[in-house]
Amino acid sequence: MRRPPMPPRPPSSWSAAAPMPGASRRPTGASWAGWPIRPADDEEPMTEPTTLPPPLAEVRPDWVDNNGHMNMGFYMVVFDIATDQLWPELGLGAPFRARGLGTFAAEAWVNYVREVHVGMPLACTSEVLGYDGKRLLAVHRMYHAGEGWLAAENEVLYLCIDLGRRRVTTWPEDVLARFAVCSTGRPARRLALARRG
Repeated sequence: MRRPPMPPRPPSSWSAAAPMPGASRRPTGASWAGWPIRPADDEEPMTEPTTLPPPLAEVRPDWVDNNGHMNMGFYMVVFDIATDQLWPELGLGAPFRARGLGTFAAEAWVNYVREVHVGMPLACTSEVLGYDGKRLLAVHRMYHAGEGWLAAENEVLYLCIDLGRRRVTTWPEDVLARFAVCSTGRPARRLALARRG
């Protein structure tokens, strides 16, 4: 399989919450399998983004395990950094906590696509897939920041939390309005807003 060409640097107007330019999905709504993942029989790969945001991190020597690649736990560290970058665009993060509200991850799914090694620069894109009155479903995709290939993807279901009561509560109206602007409505590969079964 050939590698995609190196993407150009992102424009200064790049938004972590917006879908990447050039990203497409087949109209049937099938899940994305992304290049170079081998898609399932009923899926077609999504076109790689034409630009990537600046690198979030570089694989550090202490992130590498005995197999010579980044340990699975550190993928979540990078995805958590991506979450922190997405939150301000959605009205979340520090200002949200100042209101006595927070977000907790209720469920997460990671797809490890390709190994990453010491020194590799990592970039992430983030996409809001859907939301309801108390939940937010997002996906982060990790790429080699220089070569542009997909390394991993992470779907996360977040809950709105009243930090004083430590209970799930409803999103404020202003936050829901931001979700409405940013949400792509694309289907998730594994997680769902509604409880299953």
